[in-house]
Amino acid sequence: MGTHYKGTKTEISALNTFIKLIRASNSATTRVNTVLLKSKLTESQLNILDALYHLGPLCQKDLGKKLLKSGGNITLVIDNLEKQNLVKRERGKDDRRLFNVSITKNGRDFFEKIFPEYLNSIISEVNVLSEAEQKELQRLCKKIGLGNQDIKKQIKYFDKNKIT
Repeated sequence: MGTHYKGTKTEISALNTFIKLIRASNSATTRVNTVLLKSKLTESQLNILDALYHLGPLCQKDLGKKLLKSGGNITLVIDNLEKQNLVKRERGKDDRRLFNVSITKNGRDFFEKIFPEYLNSIISEVNVLSEAEQKELQRLCKKIGLGNQDIKKQIKYFDKNKIT
């Protein structure tokens, strides 16, 4: 079901596209995350374990940037992973304000156990598309994710030059 908004053709097309994008994302995420429910993990927790497993130890701030999460959210998620002995946090040696986070042996074993089922669930979701369609969807999602770069450049220029 699309929008019931009575606007211009451009407005209606944009709303319908956005509605379909969000609904598809929510629907696929809900189905994929059933794997996480069985493991009693949140999507954010899995994403942190995934990053630490594949990239190695990261400072808490860098984890937040990588996963597009606020400092407070990352702190809470790491707190909960630490309580389960899946990650450990250590103060930086050079800068004690920074915390480095690494995956523990328990965390590594746990991730290796649940990730294959999670990955298979994702494969099942995207296999409704051909490989070419998957690549096109990746390209389109990246384009939307980056937004209008010209506008972003203009905003940076105005901020930098304090033009109002």
